[in-house]
Amino acid sequence: MSGQHLQLAQGRWGQMPICEQMAHIGSEVHRAINWRKKDKKDLSQNAMNRALELIDLSLTHAKTISHRKEISRLREALVDYFLGENEFCSTDTLWQRYFDHFNYFVRRNY
Repeated sequence: MSGQHLQLAQGRWGQMPICEQMAHIGSEVHRAINWRKKDKKDLSQNAMNRALELIDLSLTHAKTISHRKEISRLREALVDYFLGENEFCSTDTLWQRYFDHFNYFVRRNY
C-alpha cells in the first residue's frame, strides 16, 4: 500500500470495530467537505483520497457480508458525490449527519 495509512494497513485497521473505522472515514470526509467549501480543491481531493483508502482497507477487513455491502455502497455514493455527477443527490449535510452517528457511538462507547 502506497498511501497515507501504512501503519493501519499492516493490521491495526482490521482490529478496529466497524463503527470506529467508519468514524475515521467520516473524519476524512468532513475534511474533504470543509476544504471544498473553502475552495481548496487540492486539499479536498487529498482528504477524499485518504477516505477512499480507508474505505478500501475496510472492505479488505470486512467481517460480514452486511458490512461489505454497506461499505461498498458508501464508496459508490461518495465517489458519485465528490468525483461524479451526484446522481444520488447527496449533500454536505447528508454526509455529515451520516458520519456523526458513528462519531457519537464511538465517543460514548470507547
